[in-house]
Amino acid sequence: MTTTGLDEFALLDETWRSVTPDAARRMLIAAAHAFAGKGYHATTTRDIASLAGMSPAAVYIHYRSKEELLFNISLVGHETSLKLLSSITGADPVERLRNAVKAFAGWHAEFHTTARVVQYELGALTPEHHAEVAELRRGIEKQMRSFIADGVAEGVFDVPDLKGATLAVLSLCIDVARWYQPGGKRTPDEIGALYADLVLRMVRPAN
Repeated sequence: MTTTGLDEFALLDETWRSVTPDAARRMLIAAAHAFAGKGYHATTTRDIASLAGMSPAAVYIHYRSKEELLFNISLVGHETSLKLLSSITGADPVERLRNAVKAFAGWHAEFHTTARVVQYELGALTPEHHAEVAELRRGIEKQMRSFIADGVAEGVFDVPDLKGATLAVLSLCIDVARWYQPGGKRTPDEIGALYADLVLRMVRPAN
């Protein structure tokens, strides 16, 4: 596997460490890297095994199919995102929303390889697996909606359509994974801060 792919996933240490044994974890990392580079449908199990430095037969020791690899990557990504948003606390609703957007957009930049697979390959999941991931996505939407709703309740945000505003904020952050490239003009932290400012301009009352 390339060093770039390994470095990104190493930064998600705590999450990926739960995947055992080591060969299964390496296979997931390789699959995510391959799916992000070639797309799910164009990637073969041989491609994944090659990136993992293992034989093609080794894939099926740990995962029943290529789709099961995608499902496990999707679970890790969505669970990580939900945990990230759930960890945002504080008394000020403006700062909570700022920190939530900064963290969510920044994650989609810093871990763009993972995020690209997690967000844009959902259609390849089986109906059963899609339903499980969809439940996590609803949790993410609910968490972001609560940050906006808190500000509306306290009179610091003016949002006539709470659901629409929530989807707009999530879409803005998620799209970062599609275009972000390391070495660009802004770091993930700077992108997160920029998007947080944009979102606050969207939800605050007009002067």
